[in-house]
Amino acid sequence: MRIDRPYRFGLPPAAIGGRSLAEETELDLRIAVLIPCHNEQAAIAQVVADFAAALPRARLIMCDNNSTDDTVARARAAGAEIRHERMQGKGHVVRRMFADIEADIFIIVDGDGTYRAADAPLMVRLLCSEHLDMVTATRRSADDAAWRAGHRWGNRAISFMVRFLFGNRIDDLLSGYRVFSRRFVKSFPALAAGFEIETEFSVHALELDMPIGQIESRYGARQPGSASKLRTYADGWRIGMTILTLLRDQRPLLFFGLAGCLLLLAGFGLGLPVIGEYLHTGLVPRLPTAVLATGLILIACLSFTCGLVLDSVARGRKEAKRLAYLSVPAAGER
Repeated sequence: MRIDRPYRFGLPPAAIGGRSLAEETELDLRIAVLIPCHNEQAAIAQVVADFAAALPRARLIMCDNNSTDDTVARARAAGAEIRHERMQGKGHVVRRMFADIEADIFIIVDGDGTYRAADAPLMVRLLCSEHLDMVTATRRSADDAAWRAGHRWGNRAISFMVRFLFGNRIDDLLSGYRVFSRRFVKSFPALAAGFEIETEFSVHALELDMPIGQIESRYGARQPGSASKLRTYADGWRIGMTILTLLRDQRPLLFFGLAGCLLLLAGFGLGLPVIGEYLHTGLVPRLPTAVLATGLILIACLSFTCGLVLDSVARGRKEAKRLAYLSVPAAGER
C-alpha cells in the first residue's frame, strides 16, 4: 500500500539546536523505517515504540521473515505496519522492502533492540543537510555482551579489506543501522540473500562514489530471551566470498591481475632453474617441470587479458548503474 501524504522529519527541537522544523528545512519528506525481523519477540515492541518516539511522523514497517514466535503480533500491537517475505534471509527481506515501499528517506534497522533509535533524527538531518545518499551508524560499545570478540575482530578485518579494495570512507562495514536516500534505494540491485547485504550497501555506495556520511552510535546488548541469528564462521565465509565476487565484478583488472601475478611468479619460480640448467648443460632433464612452468605463464597471460577485457565491460556496467542512479530525482527536486 502506497501512502502519498508527506512525512516531515520527526526531529525534536533539542536535536536541531532549538530551531523549529520549518526553520530547519522547507521540504516535506516521507520517511520509512524498515525493520527486517525473524523471531525477535523479545525486543520488537520496544524497537517500534522507540522509533515512533524519535520519528513520530514516519512509517514504521516491520517485514517478517518466517518468524515462529509472537514477533508479528507484538509489532502490530506496537503500531507497526506488517509485511511478509517467505524467502529466508535478510537480503531477500531488504530486496522486497526496497522494491515495494515508497518514501523519500529510508531507515533500515535490525529488530533486536541493539541500535539507538534516538540517533535516527541526527542521521536524517545529516543526510538532508549534506545531500547524502547513505549515512551509517558506526557501532561503539564497551559491553562485551553486546558485541562478541569474534564478531568485533571479524568486522574489523572485513572492513579493512573493503577499505583497501574500494575506498576508505566507511568505518563499520557491517552496521545494520543506516539511512538512505530514495536515489540509493531505487538504484540498488540487492543481489545478496543473507547478512552479506550490508557489504553490498557499502560497496554500491563506494563504487559509484556516492556522497555518504557516518555517525558514532551506541551499540547495546540484546534483550534477555533474544538470540543472535549470526553464525560467526558461516556468515563470515559468505561475506568474504561476497567481497571476492564484488571485487571480480567491479574491479576485474585488479582481481585477474593479482591472479596473473601469482601465476607468473609460480611459473618463473619453477621455470628459471630449468632455464639455468639448460644454459649450463644444454639439457632439459626436468621436462614435466618445464611444461608446467610454461603452462602457468600462459595462464597468467590469459588472466591479464581477461582482466583487461572485463575491465571495459565493468566500466560499461558502472556507467549504466550511474545512469540508473541519476534517473531517480533527488529528494525535494521533483
